[in-house]
Amino acid sequence: MSNSKEKIKEIIKKIIIKEVIVVEGRDDISAVKAAVDAEVIEVNGFAVRKTNTLQKIKVASDKNGIIILTDPDFAGEKIRKTLNDNFPEAKNAFISREEGTKDNDIGVENASTEAIVDALLKAKCVINTDNTKDIFNISHMIDNNLMGGVNSAEKRAEVGKKLGIGYSNGKQFISRLNRYGITYGEFIAALNN
Repeated sequence: MSNSKEKIKEIIKKIIIKEVIVVEGRDDISAVKAAVDAEVIEVNGFAVRKTNTLQKIKVASDKNGIIILTDPDFAGEKIRKTLNDNFPEAKNAFISREEGTKDNDIGVENASTEAIVDALLKAKCVINTDNTKDIFNISHMIDNNLMGGVNSAEKRAEVGKKLGIGYSNGKQFISRLNRYGITYGEFIAALNN
């Protein structure tokens, strides 16, 4: 690999996307996270119609905006239509069938990092250039029994529900608190309720 291609790949890995990217499945999350630093929500295919999934996407849309990135196939387009009907202000990123096909399997998870970044840039994603430090870290989680405690998962689920950011593991929870712009006051209020 040439030196300039290696530099481009390093720059790509450092791109932080402000919007939350909405994808179909778990493998798509892995592909997007390998391409950029972003918060990603999985709709689990046609389960996108579930109320809790739509509520989670609504919070993401209200806080950060969303970018829809579905597979370049019939099912992906139906899911995209459902999402656009519910969130008309959403941005849309597209990969071509050629970019998303590998061994006759079509999906975002098959696209290269470059194809995913290109699709997001064409969707006019907002690249986060804010150099401020994150508010929340692992200490906040441990000090408030949201990690490492007996009922940490349940407490995290309750706080996540109150904040509208949903359930996640501790590391993802910290990321969501910081990415969704949750203030320390909102965090404490959710803990105290």
